[in-house]
This record gives sequence, C-alpha cells and structure tokens, in this order.
Amino acid sequence: MWKGSVTTLARVAVLASLAIASAGAQGGTDPALEAKARAIHDRVIALDTHVDIDPRNFTSQHPNYTDRLSTQVNLPKMLEGGLDAVFFSIYVGQGPLTPEGFKSAYDADMEKFAAVHTLAEQLAPDKIEIAYRADDIAKISAKGKKVALMGVENAYGIGTDITNIKKFHERGARYMSLAHNGHSQMSDSNTGERDGVWLYHGLSPLGKQAVAELNRLGIMIDISHPSKEAMMQMIALSKAPLIASHSAVRALCNVSRNLDDEQLLALKKNGGVVQMVGFSGYVKQAPPPSAERTQALAALRTDFGLPAAGGGGGGGGGGRGALASLTPEKREEYQRRMAQVDSQFPPPPRATVKDFVDHIDYAVKLIGVDHIGISSDFDGGGGVDGWNDASQTFNVTLELVRRGYTEEQIAKMWSGNLIRVMREVEKVAAGLQKKAD
Repeated sequence: MWKGSVTTLARVAVLASLAIASAGAQGGTDPALEAKARAIHDRVIALDTHVDIDPRNFTSQHPNYTDRLSTQVNLPKMLEGGLDAVFFSIYVGQGPLTPEGFKSAYDADMEKFAAVHTLAEQLAPDKIEIAYRADDIAKISAKGKKVALMGVENAYGIGTDITNIKKFHERGARYMSLAHNGHSQMSDSNTGERDGVWLYHGLSPLGKQAVAELNRLGIMIDISHPSKEAMMQMIALSKAPLIASHSAVRALCNVSRNLDDEQLLALKKNGGVVQMVGFSGYVKQAPPPSAERTQALAALRTDFGLPAAGGGGGGGGGGRGALASLTPEKREEYQRRMAQVDSQFPPPPRATVKDFVDHIDYAVKLIGVDHIGISSDFDGGGGVDGWNDASQTFNVTLELVRRGYTEEQIAKMWSGNLIRVMREVEKVAAGLQKKAD
C-alpha cells in the first residue's frame, strides 16, 4: 500500500535525519541502493501490527507519547523512522478464569482503549488519527498524519459475555486473539506445549461462538498466541481470512509462538497473512546466558520486586506485565541497572535485521509474498539489532531492497496484504449482517 501524494517539509526533514542516522548504522551500504530504498520507504505505508503501550504515557502531563520517550515507539520515533501506522495492543495477561479475573481484565482493556483515544483525540489530533476501516489507513496517511489502529491481544477481558466483543469493536478493536500465554476461557494457548496440559484441545464452545461473532462484526481473528490445534479449528470455522499479528517461522526458530510449515500453508489457503515479528527470541535461538548473567538478572528482578523471568514453551512476553507495574521513574532506574548488567555480563548475541528478513524470505518461498506482513512487538519484548525501535524502521526496507524485493512487493508486505485481509473481513461482515436482516 502506498502513501498519498502529500509532501511536507516535515517529511523532507525526516529523510535528512534518516540519512544521517543510517550512515553510521549501514556504513557499507551502496549509496545508490540506499537512495532507492529511501525513496521506496517514503512512498509505501509502513504498518506495524503489534506495538504494546502503557496508559501512563498517554496523559496530558509531559513527558507523554508525543515526546521522545525511552519507549521503543512514540510519535517522534515513528516520524524519525518513517513508521506510518501501528496497531496498538490492547493487551492483558492471562489470569484466573473467575468473574473477578474477567472484570479486572475488562477494566484493563478499557483503560488501554481510552489511552489510544486520548492520544488521537486530545493529545495529538493533528499528528495521529484512528482508523476504523481498511480504507481509512491510506486516507489518514495522505493527510500527513500517523495512523492508529487497535488489536486485542487476549480475549480474556471479554469474559463469558459474548456481547462484550461488540463493545470492543465500538472502541476500535480491529483484530482479536482468543488467547495469550496461558489458556483462556476461549482457547488453548501455545504455551500448552510446555507441559502438555490442554483445557479444550483447541477452542472452547465459547471460543467457537466468538469466531462467529468476530466474523459478524468485522474483526480480524489473530492466531499468533493460541495453540496450533485452536488455529486449525479457527480456520475451519471462520468465513473470513485470519492473521498472525506477530509470529515468525518455526522451521528457522523452534519456539511455540512461531508457525510451522503446515500452519503457514493453511494460512495461505485461508487467504490470510502472517505478520513476521522482529522479536529476537523468535527470530534466532541464542545460546543460554552465562551463570553470572543469570544470577545478576535474578538479583535485579528481586531488587525491584519483579517475578522471576520465564515464558516457557517460547511463549514470550518477557515479563512486560511486571515491568509495566513499575512507576516511570522505577522503570528508568531498572533500565539503567539493566544496562549495567549488560555491560558487565553481556547477553548472548541478538538476532539482526538480516536474520529477521531470513524469515520473510523463507515464508515468501513457501507461501508467496501476498501472505507476508511485518510487525515488531515493540515495548512488549520485540526488537532485533538494526530494528530496535521505531526510529530504525527504514533499515527493514533497506534490507528488503538489498535482497531484490520490488517496490510493489515491499508495499504489500509493509501494509498492502494486511489491508487486503482487513477489507475482506469487512466484506464478509457486511454480507453476514445483511443476511441477518
């Protein structure tokens, strides 16, 4: 998907700053190839389907999301890197399947919906706007604004009342995952691989109802976190294409959050799209950290009252829920201490942008370019060397150009394929609603 024809002085300034930033990061890059990549990056709509948020960064008090925070994504970093659109994650971790648990999750979801609305409607309405339909994305981008969308990561907050899905849709939810890490009331999670314990062997009866309701309302179904069995059942039940909002290739990195070849081929047959995720631990399996580093990290988390790091079965999450519980000041202190640990006991090598694009190459060869998208999982554990935050987004386009992808192919991967699926989901919903009338 390409941007509109709007050209602003701000965009020219951004390109100039990007040129300076990239010169150091991509020192050996052929100038002609880089210039070609920059022109392509400026024309296409770069859409990231998974970015986590902390509502405390979305208040009228500064610093907030309009400032260049330490977060991997915020408006200044989006501008610097030419990241045009993001799905902000309406995320809650999995808790007890009780009325109290459901209520707490629902309230947390509503707080995050409110945060996105506050950003777009009060803090920076001249800089970012919410898209509710597929066609809104290009229209908003053509105004020179960033595009905000919302995706629900974990249907836990729906509780047992299926009508809550409509409430989420009204607030702007345009994709939804039926589980996160840990089985929900709707679906088994990929994390069942850790111990072989399953609640439903796929979807629960309520989860099957949810698939139909998501189709009816026009919400894309996200299969990144549910189990493989649940995914296959969703494909069988859904009348619309599905997405994996932030997953990578299991053949290249064997963790349960990634999709194996059978799942990728099923997604192709379904007409869906896998949004390849730039999350180092899902891109490349690193050797285990040293005993000294492990001990230092455990001590650091103890000092800040955080639970031990985990996430068995490749489930991911990286303790983000615990970190989000810290005050901004405590989080800054934690990050400073973390940098000291990294300096004294370096972590194993991280995946790079090249490793990330290896996953794209693999999937393109297996299922075709029409079924591939891009995501980061920034501020939720994501990032690879070269694409550590939104300001470095151009580096992904540069690597794609370096490997010979055309502008048309890059436009499809950055947003066109996802927008196609979103449009098809809207079409299915319109047909179902008309049929019901």
